[in-house]
Amino acid sequence: MAGQLVGIDLGTTFSAIATLDDRGQPTTLPNRDGDMLTPSAVLLDEEGGAVVGQAALDVALEQPDRVATLIKRRMGHADYGRLVAGRSFRPETLSAIILRKLVQDAELRIGPIRQAVITVPAYFDDTRRKATQDAGHIAGLEVLDILDEPTAAALAYSFQPRREGLVTNLEQALVDGERTVLVYDLGGGTFDVTLVRLSQHRFQTLAIEGDVLLGGKDWDDRIVDYVAREFQTQHGEDPRRDQQSLAALNASAERAKRTLSKLGQATVTCTHGGKVLTVPLSRAKFEELTRDLLVRTQFTTKQVIRQAGLSWPQVERVLLVGGSTHMPMTRQMLQDLTGRQPDHSLAVSEVVARGAALHAGIVATHRGEMGELSAAVSEMLGDVVEINVNSHSLGIEIKHQQERINDVLIPKNTQLPTASSRVYRTVVEDQRRVRVKVLQGEAHQADACISIGECWIEDLPASLPNASPIQVRCSVAANGLIDVMALDMTSGKMARTSIHRSSGLSDEEIAHEAAWVRQLRIL
Repeated sequence: MAGQLVGIDLGTTFSAIATLDDRGQPTTLPNRDGDMLTPSAVLLDEEGGAVVGQAALDVALEQPDRVATLIKRRMGHADYGRLVAGRSFRPETLSAIILRKLVQDAELRIGPIRQAVITVPAYFDDTRRKATQDAGHIAGLEVLDILDEPTAAALAYSFQPRREGLVTNLEQALVDGERTVLVYDLGGGTFDVTLVRLSQHRFQTLAIEGDVLLGGKDWDDRIVDYVAREFQTQHGEDPRRDQQSLAALNASAERAKRTLSKLGQATVTCTHGGKVLTVPLSRAKFEELTRDLLVRTQFTTKQVIRQAGLSWPQVERVLLVGGSTHMPMTRQMLQDLTGRQPDHSLAVSEVVARGAALHAGIVATHRGEMGELSAAVSEMLGDVVEINVNSHSLGIEIKHQQERINDVLIPKNTQLPTASSRVYRTVVEDQRRVRVKVLQGEAHQADACISIGECWIEDLPASLPNASPIQVRCSVAANGLIDVMALDMTSGKMARTSIHRSSGLSDEEIAHEAAWVRQLRIL
């Protein structure tokens, strides 16, 4: 097995990569510049190359049309949403460039890398998970698994050494006994809250809630809007209408947000049309502008406790994950809500990558591919059992009278892996084919759910009577990816497929994008 194992946190605003040391402890690998976090920004230059990281963000202030940011928010879509350097891109391809950069820099320290676990928000649906997996393949990686970010964080917290110095027995690094932990994960672009039950050899997810369109960027946008309105009042122009002015204002707003995590006062400078305005911003004003965003996370946190049927005294630990948990308002809200001081004992922006590296070791050990891991470390990791749940209900679209509805086969928060089957019936006589359309979501109406994809049973027997039985079986793997099988119970004809997804890349398209990324000079 040539190549090292790594875990990758492919983030909305920052990404990180980690590996296991010779003692089985996860360690974050710095990039070429010596930084543990790499900004998730891609600059495409005019000479057939790409620049990833802080340099790309710097160029975005002057040439925003050449730089892609917040790519993770577009995962699952057919394109990035706008042209980059005059060209349309898939979000998978742009994400693959970031992955290649992380791997290239890490290889300078640990040698060749082939296998990786890549993390996703727990609330990512199948389409976004598949897009993330495809990005890894485009980057030339063997993707060992797609792992939920809160699960990765819980792993990293649980494997902390219990004393200084060398840990000779990983039993000492695992939690003692059993405890229920809430993981509050507020990143740059997504939010998850997850309940996990931890014990020495078992990591079980109990319930998941989240919002894939809520994150630190939304806090930044509130500052941007506030300052833009002040600029309009004084100068009669909206700086948000100009790409370059908006890029500079976004950068200034993010800096102010970070300052307000440490100090009570900051300033935001807006430059547009030859005019400059500096707006003072207090922490109290910032919290007032964003109170409703924080309340949204509070509501979601309460909801996950209700879904699990638990009360706050049963939650023994609150773990913070994601750079946006640096904001004092998030920590204070959680302390008021849970009655516990949130735990941020590990670097909240690195903990997901470290947990992913641990999961990579667990998966590789279960496969018998220990690589550079020692026998003692492999034995310990091989004993660890991880149990996840699905973040969305899975159903089949059926027609009831004149309405198309979502008939749920696998309810939300079902333990994974899982499978469920149900018998449906044809709707007309002599029906020659059946479409099985798979949905994700909680809504009763099919149109209100996410269409994952479909498969067909073709060439059914002639003269098949109306209401002939068709058995449909759906399964969800431990990493949340979906498979479907349908059986005509009259003829025995079966259709089984990695469903034809409504969006996503074919194997041929993945190979084409991978060839393009391989020839790209990435700095």
